[in-house]
Amino acid sequence: MSDPTAHHVGITVSDLDRAVEFYAETFDLDVVAEFTVGGDAFAEAVAVDGAAAEFAHLDADGVRVELVAYDPAVDSGGDPELNRQGATHLGLTVDDVEAFYADLADGVKTLSPPRTTESGTTVLFVRDPEGNLIEVLDA
Repeated sequence: MSDPTAHHVGITVSDLDRAVEFYAETFDLDVVAEFTVGGDAFAEAVAVDGAAAEFAHLDADGVRVELVAYDPAVDSGGDPELNRQGATHLGLTVDDVEAFYADLADGVKTLSPPRTTESGTTVLFVRDPEGNLIEVLDA
């Protein structure tokens, strides 16, 4: 058996174009690949009857962020909460969390203003247009 290496972090979205625009504009991530996958093998692999999906891969300083929009889509049922078992989030670093927060576009939702935790780390949680959480930390 070969040793595993990280390939990507995947985030399911309902509107791929809107999600790509958000991640590119808010976090300055570059799109490195866009493609569509469908067919029986894909549907079986993801265990969704008749599934097809559009993908966009963005580069986050060597970490590939995969945004994927499925057909058929399923409603998420509300914004995920961090303390829910199985909750996920993407963590990204910036040089200055306070400055990043000050420069956020109008309408970008956050859980709170930046906060410095007991460990001394300054954090900010941002919601993408789909409600997915991104943790922003000082580099």
